[in-house]
Amino acid sequence: MAPSRIPSRRPRAVLRAVTATAAAALVLSACTGGSGASGAGDTSGNQLLTIPREDLATFTRNFNPLSPQAAPMTLQAVYEPLTVHSMADAKDTPWLATKWEQAKDGKSLTFTLREGVKWSDGQALTADDVVYTFELQKKVLGGFDYLDKVTAVDAHTVKFSFNKAFSTAFYEISGHYILPKHIWSKVKDPAKFTNPNPVGTGPYTKIEKFQSQSYELRKNPDYWQPDKQRIAGIQMLAFSGNDSANIAFTNGEVDWTQSFIPDIEKSFVAKDKKHNHYWFPATGAMINWQLNTTKAPFNDPAVRKALSMAVDRDQITKVAMNGYAEPADCTGLARTYDKWRNTSLAASCTWTTYDTDAAAKALDAAGYEESGGKRKLKNGEDFTLDISVGSASSDWISVANIIKQNLAKVGITATVKTPDWSAVSASYNTGTFDTGIVWSNNGATPYEYFRGVMSTKMVQPVGKQATENYHRFGDKKADKLIDAFAAATDEKTQAEQMSGLQELYDEDAPVVPLFTGPEWGAYTDARFTGWPTEENPYATLGNRNGSTILVLTSLKPVKS
Repeated sequence: MAPSRIPSRRPRAVLRAVTATAAAALVLSACTGGSGASGAGDTSGNQLLTIPREDLATFTRNFNPLSPQAAPMTLQAVYEPLTVHSMADAKDTPWLATKWEQAKDGKSLTFTLREGVKWSDGQALTADDVVYTFELQKKVLGGFDYLDKVTAVDAHTVKFSFNKAFSTAFYEISGHYILPKHIWSKVKDPAKFTNPNPVGTGPYTKIEKFQSQSYELRKNPDYWQPDKQRIAGIQMLAFSGNDSANIAFTNGEVDWTQSFIPDIEKSFVAKDKKHNHYWFPATGAMINWQLNTTKAPFNDPAVRKALSMAVDRDQITKVAMNGYAEPADCTGLARTYDKWRNTSLAASCTWTTYDTDAAAKALDAAGYEESGGKRKLKNGEDFTLDISVGSASSDWISVANIIKQNLAKVGITATVKTPDWSAVSASYNTGTFDTGIVWSNNGATPYEYFRGVMSTKMVQPVGKQATENYHRFGDKKADKLIDAFAAATDEKTQAEQMSGLQELYDEDAPVVPLFTGPEWGAYTDARFTGWPTEENPYATLGNRNGSTILVLTSLKPVKS
């Protein structure tokens, strides 16, 4: 649900319609009958780790990490990165690379690869695979503008050379998946290749029993950490939304979920206090109400700030988010980045404080006055807007409905539109939407966030596919600060640039920040132990981010 530390290059989800009843029936069949002895109810020690996806009503056999439609677990169980970063404890764990060194001038980064790593077809991982992966990435998906060249120094050493000092490159490069050159160099069209039988270095690469609403991943026979392949495999189940997925989870039919569960203490924990647990650390991305700045009046920062003042964040976090989240302030920073926060600025926020009178006055001052109980645009028409949210996200739909009610108090009519996420994401990508509840980039530093919401380099014209900055706002002053942050090699200088970015964010109001998205995570340890917890935060409990691989290689089955 929330992006990993690597800047997101894909939509939140690609969804299709299916009835909750049908999905639940198919899932129950898959859990109790389809998997036999390895199903979620089995306690033989050989069962599959069962995970629901509430945002995917059907699966497509596509394990291409270059594709926005890649099947779940492609980047968590099949392919692996050079290092693994955990947002929970801010630690970097050596993975396919054992060590790394950044040049003092910030213009290069060298990794030493782990020896003895094999692809799931038995061939050895080499530096050529790493070089090829980044060449392919730039060719197919772009990005990495700072990357001049990647060189295989020897079979186990890779050097990344930059065209400028770029200290934040480590987090983007080290967390990137690696592909086998001997497989992908033979693919005619890598962007369209569905990769139905992937060859990876991950612990679970073998695809079994693939159906439209369930599939299994089994052990990689050549995994470099065989002692950490303690679970038999993974079973993924498709659902049409939070409600149907949560029924299966609270009924004990699945093991681990990342969906929003209302009143989790009562609906889940209370059913089995010994085994049912959850942990929602504030390590998620900032959730924003994004306004399409290519459309008037959203291109006016005074209007964006006025709309923000009309939003009751306390109600949103307490009611729609069930008390699991905390309201945002005018720095735009998620709670993950408290050490970077300009506290004096945060304390002086006005446009992120709920105040309908101030919002109404600001709209009047901007030329959008009220008449007959209706706010008017400058052409005399009623001030109306749409708020787009995917139909599977019951929590965000509630957020949108609260905003709708809030706006009515200042004379603005909002319509909440809830098609499936594929349609919503398409409108974000092409810039045809009005407004929407949108995730943001989340990384080890706030660099990715501010680049994603304020950099002119991320702005695409309407009609051209955008992979971030869907609101299409850029400020050249932000570009300078973002580049200066990336070029700095000491934290003091970076802190100065980050403070400047927060001040500019406060001035521009590029998006309307709502709340830090909790990293949802709940599980039952009736069948598996070794989960991350608040006391042992080696990873977050989300199963769609960069640290998921740490969980998969830490779990142990409970044997009867």
